Amino acid sequence: MAFSPWHSKQEDALHIPAIGLDLRVRLPPDASDAALTVIETTNAPGFGPPLHRHAETEVFRVLTGRYLFEVDGRRFYADAGDVVTAPSGAAHAFVNVTDAPAQQFILILPGLDATAFFTQLGDVMRDGVPDRALLNDFGKRWAVEFLGPPLRAE
Repeated sequence: MAFSPWHSKQEDALHIPAIGLDLRVRLPPDASDAALTVIETTNAPGFGPPLHRHAETEVFRVLTGRYLFEVDGRRFYADAGDVVTAPSGAAHAFVNVTDAPAQQFILILPGLDATAFFTQLGDVMRDGVPDRALLNDFGKRWAVEFLGPPLRAE
């Protein structure tokens, strides 16, 4: 496995207001021979992805705030310091349930182009609500199956 040197700066952020997301790619897939991608996210209050599944495994570490997660039908809260895993093929979603931005550090295995993925996802979501037809087309391109709407804070 060949690794490329990579340096991530704090100001290298992608702002996607349609999905309430600020994203920083901490390690792109080409820096690990596509073995993994590392991202840091900031989710606006009440925002998170639709219920979905894909072949990649995701490991979430909550840095700040509180999230409601759903992984394979099980719902639970995760607070700062907690680690949540969504194994390959597991249906999952989460939502920031606080009244302030919340942050996560996320490992995606194997890696994917997170900048392109989340930018395109923002194009098909409107204020966190997916346009179903566009979302399904997007999912086919990225091998993601969308199963339901984003979670809502309980």
